[in-house]
Amino acid sequence: MNARRALGRYGEDLAVRRLAEAGMTVLARNWRCREGEIDVVALDGDALVVCEVKARRAGPGGQPGPYEHPMAAVTPGKAERLRRLAARWLERHGGPPPGGVRIDVVGVLLPGRGAPEVQHVRGVA
Repeated sequence: MNARRALGRYGEDLAVRRLAEAGMTVLARNWRCREGEIDVVALDGDALVVCEVKARRAGPGGQPGPYEHPMAAVTPGKAERLRRLAARWLERHGGPPPGGVRIDVVGVLLPGRGAPEVQHVRGVA
């Protein structure tokens, strides 16, 4: 496994832990269809949550390295793609739940030393 893939996997592990701590039930990780992949699918009460996970290594001073902050990685185009993927999930898993569908983002910033910073933002799109 290359370093980038290992970072992504670690970020997803931290995100799943954060979602579970928030009382969500994780239904799937890395769910794929022809149109793409959803990092995490979870239930939050009676709402389906499609969660994008972005992990980045921090540069000097704890700021993101040469890349943008993980939370900035969900652009309008990415949000639209996540909505399309959520529709595919619903087609294959019995339609929308009573609580509807929400798109969340979990950003993980890994410093050179110390604990990772995990930020969960609900309803980004």
